[in-house]
Amino acid sequence: MASKSVAKRTIRWKTKDGQERTGQRWQARYRDETGRERAKLFTRRVDAWAWLDEVTASMVTGTYVDPDRGKVTFRTWFEEWANSQDWTTGTSESAATVLKSVTFADVPMKMITEHHVKAWLKSMRLPGPKRTSGLAASTRKTRFNYVRMCFLAAVRLKVISSDPTSAVSPPKVPKAETKMKVPTAAQVGAAIREAPEGFRCFVAVCAFAGLRLGEAAGLQLGDVNFLGRTLTVDRQIQGQTTGTTAVVSPKYESGRTIHLPDELVEMLARHVEKVGTLGQEGWLFSWSGNVVNRNSAGNQWRRLRAKIGMDEFTLHDLRHFFASGLIADGCDVVTVQHALGHSSPSITLNTYSHLWPKAEERTRAAAAGLISAALADSVRTVGASPQVNGMFYR
Repeated sequence: MASKSVAKRTIRWKTKDGQERTGQRWQARYRDETGRERAKLFTRRVDAWAWLDEVTASMVTGTYVDPDRGKVTFRTWFEEWANSQDWTTGTSESAATVLKSVTFADVPMKMITEHHVKAWLKSMRLPGPKRTSGLAASTRKTRFNYVRMCFLAAVRLKVISSDPTSAVSPPKVPKAETKMKVPTAAQVGAAIREAPEGFRCFVAVCAFAGLRLGEAAGLQLGDVNFLGRTLTVDRQIQGQTTGTTAVVSPKYESGRTIHLPDELVEMLARHVEKVGTLGQEGWLFSWSGNVVNRNSAGNQWRRLRAKIGMDEFTLHDLRHFFASGLIADGCDVVTVQHALGHSSPSITLNTYSHLWPKAEERTRAAAAGLISAALADSVRTVGASPQVNGMFYR
């Protein structure tokens, strides 16, 4: 702090009934790190100096916040923060939905407390103007995480001095909600058999190659190596409708090469032969002359699942089916991670750890192997060593 002072000032103000008053106040002044002068009036001199001491301490400790920056509303700051993020279109759309739900969007940042945050969380548990029941705990937790990230960024960038969400616990997601839905092989087979010809292979690459909806929609003919039996995931389609469709990089830069079974390669070849591709790019999947988007793929899937009685499953559950098959066949975490395009093994474990054999099962199997090996050695030494109480000794 370059300079600070406290001086008595005579001020004039108007009362509520319009009468003018004159009085004296103590004015505390200082210059911030940018050289801008700041001032505040106090009735008592001791309070003015206490405030200056507090400001000085915050500058020394690095916790000083420009008082003007905290005057912006949460809406303004959230939009500024969100626009600076390198997000996919889908993530940006999710963030916009979060902002619409926030009940303190027009409150200045420095005025927001944990009570505002708690009231917002409570509002999401209740029915709203456009919903008959509260939002699922998983949805509330996701929205809370966006808001917390926004406040943490505000603290780092000196917009506010503290995070109002720090003392608020995120919504707990009940186990029933986090229980993964994995269709059976018979159900997946039925879905592929009953799917329209143009949509059949789309379902297949989700179920047998683990592609996300946007990744499947983004496949082009050149991505399939029919001789090498591989599939390259190099892009995805983002957007709900034809008008908002955009071609972007895979989620979290999860581009990868997937090794395909012969049967899926044959299905892709038949699809190209009978259905064909779209445009010079050779898009594998299209709907009404346009690249498949989230809505068009979702509509086709909903009609298909209603036809075969799979209403509880989404297209993304076919990806879980693929992962469960890899795990059941003994694939390790890193193999599954690479096949699914996760950015780290921890994401794979957090999502699918319940599908791997439990620790006690692995321990029991390992111990059984040790016993088999030990008894086999004992059998080989029978006749050469004396037996005492069922054990052999040399």
